[in-house]
Amino acid sequence: MRFMTSRKWIPPTTTLMKRVIPFLLILLLVQAAHAAPGSDKGFTGIELRIGGGTNKDGLTVPMQIFVLMTLLSLVPAFIVSVTSFTRLIVVSHFLRQALGTQTMPPNQVLIGLSLFLTYFIMQPVGDRIYQEALQPMFQGKITEMQALDQACNPLRQFMLRYTREKDLALFLNIAKEQRPRNLQDIPMRIVIPSYMISELKTAFQIGFILFIPFLVIDMVVAAVLLSMGMMQLPPVVISTPFKLLLFVMVDGWNLVIGSLVKSFY
Repeated sequence: MRFMTSRKWIPPTTTLMKRVIPFLLILLLVQAAHAAPGSDKGFTGIELRIGGGTNKDGLTVPMQIFVLMTLLSLVPAFIVSVTSFTRLIVVSHFLRQALGTQTMPPNQVLIGLSLFLTYFIMQPVGDRIYQEALQPMFQGKITEMQALDQACNPLRQFMLRYTREKDLALFLNIAKEQRPRNLQDIPMRIVIPSYMISELKTAFQIGFILFIPFLVIDMVVAAVLLSMGMMQLPPVVISTPFKLLLFVMVDGWNLVIGSLVKSFY
């Protein structure tokens, strides 16, 4: 006769681990306590320390890291807002719609082209920012906040060159700001949105001009198909090859990109 017990069988390996692991932890703690006073001697590992050393004229190291991470997170919005990227990407989108190629070129290609064209256009502004703001800050001549103020001047001049007075007046009235005596007194919170809506208006004007020749081709093809009685054949199927042929024959990318870049010079 077998007697059933409620006690489960525990493998010997599990029992051994339960006894060995606490002993190993105690041994490691004792060894670390003995090694702590002389840990700096002959240390060959990697150590990261964020100290609280203060600078009389600048920011502490943790604050510098915080500011740097904040600026890195704002880089996409910075590129879209205060550079030529907005005009380039909007015109590229209108051109693709006018050609009727749907997803060709793909978005990655258009964004990459716009980014490199933005770098090409904004390089003189970046050189001024480096010489007037970053280089003196690295040399310790000015603080981080003073460098930020110095970096805003080249950007403000660039944006005001392509901003309409009507758009500036709109945001000045909304913010209830007095009319500044000169352009340098306009705060960046007024300049940036004014520049963006001015760029959008310019991009839409260029896009409308790009649509005109391709719209004429669509209308001619549609009229021919209707006159031939081919009502069930979509005109886009016939007009798209003709639009691509026209765009390639006139070297369209050279004309469009050249005109966009020259519009900033």
